[in-house]
Amino acid sequence: MNELKPILAVETSDILCSAALYFSDDKFFSSNIYMEHSHSQNLFEIIEFLFNTAEIKSEQIGSVAVSGGPGSFTGLRIGMSAAKGIASGASVPMVIVPTLEALAYQLSSVISEETVIIANKVNKDEVYYSKFKIKSNSYIFVEELTILPNEEFIERVGGTKVIGNANAILNKNSQQHMISSPSAEFIARWALKYGKDLFSNEYDYFEPMYVKNFQVTKRNKK
Repeated sequence: MNELKPILAVETSDILCSAALYFSDDKFFSSNIYMEHSHSQNLFEIIEFLFNTAEIKSEQIGSVAVSGGPGSFTGLRIGMSAAKGIASGASVPMVIVPTLEALAYQLSSVISEETVIIANKVNKDEVYYSKFKIKSNSYIFVEELTILPNEEFIERVGGTKVIGNANAILNKNSQQHMISSPSAEFIARWALKYGKDLFSNEYDYFEPMYVKNFQVTKRNKK
């Protein structure tokens, strides 16, 4: 990892399609599209936009960081494929960033001290979540990643604040947008603060963390 060159960061674990060229806390370029099923169509476009805006070429980056999940099967595969391709083409190391930890780190930039649950839907019946103690510019795990049926998740929450799209299960009438994944800026920030020893050029060994094994099901024809 070359700390004098920018890190390209990619986030595609949920509905947000996000990329960033991160030089430092004082200099970075980011682009975000919040739209369902937009990753395959827009990810390379926003990455190219960032390179053009920063006036550099892909060969001039120092490393690549990509959100590794848990999250959407399709989204994670798109982000991982893009990250591997760009890292390989530039011959730079890359790192997989744990998505929920990156979001907890992002929350620590705006929350001084609070316990939160970060929870997103697996499907219409289940939720995956982790509980964190957010501290100023840091976080610690309270509960590791868990998958629960909606009913058990509701019982488990208690009075703890929930961040993520699973918040809609608790308040079905809420129209409030709840952040469900980190921005690419904080994928880069997490990689530089917590992932310095995780960078590698062994791209073939990098795989996303899916919530569940992907299964193809067939519907019976009526």
